[in-house]
Amino acid sequence: MKTLPYRVETGTGDIFDIEFPLHEETGDPVRVNQLVSQLLTTIDRDLALFTDTSNGDVLQAVSMVLAIRAGMVHADGDTTRHLASQLLSTALDAVADAPRQVPQTGRA
Repeated sequence: MKTLPYRVETGTGDIFDIEFPLHEETGDPVRVNQLVSQLLTTIDRDLALFTDTSNGDVLQAVSMVLAIRAGMVHADGDTTRHLASQLLSTALDAVADAPRQVPQTGRA
């Protein structure tokens, strides 16, 4: 199975090196990478303006966007629901399996 290596640094300095398994029918892994980066950048930019936004609100909004995009696909609803659920589950597992580097804090 092909994978998409992806490194992300959080606002607190944590680093994730993620190996996302790609769906067998992925059309363009480079474009997938670009979309992920653009979406994360857009969310980070918004959160910099509205600092009191909770993580739960962000997750809820992203979930709603996934549901809307799945609904916009011209295909059987059960098929797109299953695909979206499968892709989300695979991505969540990849992040859970990724090593997390946490910056050291404090004084020497």
